[in-house]
Amino acid sequence: MTIQRTLLLLRHAKSDWSTTVADDFSRPLSGRGKHDSPRMGLWMRSHGLLPDNVVSSPATRARQTIKRVCRELGIESADIKWDERLYLASLSGLLEVIADCPVNTACLLLVAHNPGLETLLRHLAGASVPEPADGKLMPTAALAVLNIREDWQHLQQGSAQLTELVRPRNLPT
Repeated sequence: MTIQRTLLLLRHAKSDWSTTVADDFSRPLSGRGKHDSPRMGLWMRSHGLLPDNVVSSPATRARQTIKRVCRELGIESADIKWDERLYLASLSGLLEVIADCPVNTACLLLVAHNPGLETLLRHLAGASVPEPADGKLMPTAALAVLNIREDWQHLQQGSAQLTELVRPRNLPT
């Protein structure tokens, strides 16, 4: 029997490039990022996308994004798993993190960065991924919803179906 799984890929929201932090890892969200994050959480909740496992990059902008999203989903910050491998991860790194997910996870929310997320999305969904006119598949705070029939440990190229690609600019204000 094949179990239907859902993989949610969320790129961190817009970060603040004008800040004087010492490094990229510490860069916080911008005002727009702080605005878009809870809106994405509200959209997820209204569409019944409630993850039973949340794994995020520990970079400041990713932390701030997922905490705002989870607040709207009713998920406690203590339930977020922070995985350093997600910070600027490659395709193989992202697949490794997903493979480490408990087998009984039905809906996984992965919060990370580009270009890795776009590469992962294209790898898993292949032909079902539309090419946007602006060339930005996963802009900041974008959410990709994928249906998966394989185990988390056995994800292959083309093993997922993209069902939604939601961008903050397309959400109601």
